[in-house]
Amino acid sequence: MGYYSGLLCAVPCDNIHGNLGRRRRRCTYVLGDSTLDVGNNNYLPGTNVPRANRPYYGVDDFPGIPTGSGRFSNGRNTADFIAKMIGFVGSPPAYLALASSSGLLVSAARTTGVSYASGGAGILDSTNAGNNIPLSKQVRYFNDTRSKMDAVVGSGAVTAQLSKAFFLIGIGGNDLSTFANAEQARNRSAAEKQSDTAAFYGGLISNYSAAITFNLASYVLIIPYMAESVQAGCLPVARVLDAAGACSQDRNQLAAGFNDALRSLLADLAATLPDLVYSLADSLGLMAAIFADPQASGFTDISDACCGGGRLGAEAGCSPDAALCADRDRYYFWDAVHPTQRTAMLRARAFFYDAGEAKYTTPINFEQLLHIDHRES
Repeated sequence: MGYYSGLLCAVPCDNIHGNLGRRRRRCTYVLGDSTLDVGNNNYLPGTNVPRANRPYYGVDDFPGIPTGSGRFSNGRNTADFIAKMIGFVGSPPAYLALASSSGLLVSAARTTGVSYASGGAGILDSTNAGNNIPLSKQVRYFNDTRSKMDAVVGSGAVTAQLSKAFFLIGIGGNDLSTFANAEQARNRSAAEKQSDTAAFYGGLISNYSAAITFNLASYVLIIPYMAESVQAGCLPVARVLDAAGACSQDRNQLAAGFNDALRSLLADLAATLPDLVYSLADSLGLMAAIFADPQASGFTDISDACCGGGRLGAEAGCSPDAALCADRDRYYFWDAVHPTQRTAMLRARAFFYDAGEAKYTTPINFEQLLHIDHRES
């Protein structure tokens, strides 16, 4: 069975939330990859499906749960922390933990939201095909959820609720890694590589656009660069490929280029879709700032995996017999790819409360979305 931590609340999402002023507790629907997955992959068949259903996953925040709650972390992930800042106990429950019961699915969808995120998923269907729920299928699962909600409370009520919902999207890292690995194995000229990259960006942006516009009247929180794509060349799994353990600048530049393309896409969509209100998070910039002065953020290790084996902890996976660091809060990376719980918390906090010069979100931060309700003006 899956684990979703009693996230269902007794009142509709849009009720005013307690002592944080007039903050609305909006239903949150999560689409993304392993950095947001809360257990969907535990329900997928196949021996090659990436799962976080064994120790030491969840070791610090889910004691006694052998599946580690399905999160690719030593505890909570970024989706959990953002949901708590919105006013919930944690991330909405995994869709596949609810799908067998229309009653449970509709109840969750109306009171907290639902998570469709899947470890290994990409913007492109071809990324790790057959071993995850790709973004296009996550959107189909959302549409199935919406149809079931319509049958219970009517399409008008559902449309009204979804027009004030949050959609948290964090995906793209697996696509970037797959493309970079393929390009590295090919003998291509500089001009050919440039052409390949342009075509790759085009495919990503086209598919991302379709995902963003599947529910036109929505509040969207975008985190394009979660663990698998923020400074992708600085992940332990990338560093270990270099004799000196240095970051791969080619992979970092690939991520930065997609960030620029996505920023342009969202600006264009907002100009033509008046009901789209969004916040785009710059995980790449935040990660660069932390790496420039890790001790200022409380980190003593920004290159090694806390749980793993071999050089940089990246030559073996995080498993029950892996080496485990003693102080997880001092490590930026949990395993060879994913952030620790503390990293996820710092990331969520930076995006939610980004103030002053607004370094890490554009055009507004996540919290400001909670105070915008142009549909009631």
